Amino acid sequence: MILARIVGTVVATRKDSRLVSSKLLVARPMDPHGKAEGSYLVAVDTVDAGVGETVLIVSGSSARMASGLKDCPVDAAIVGIVDHVEVAAGD
Repeated sequence: MILARIVGTVVATRKDSRLVSSKLLVARPMDPHGKAEGSYLVAVDTVDAGVGETVLIVSGSSARMASGLKDCPVDAAIVGIVDHVEVAAGD
């Protein structure tokens, strides 16, 4: 799973028919302390996330197992909205 913050949206008027009515969001991976790391990615939203929220993203074959995405051409899916991240002292 990838911890990330939603930073934007993607509008694609022409796309694979299996993605019609799917919301696409731009996410920036981050470490557990909230520091951005890695490259931006586009993910299909399955939990009605919004810009500024911290989310959990699955990728690869796990993304295609997310709700409503079976047999869809998806490499990343948002599967959770994070309420709080707690890191043990010293980490």
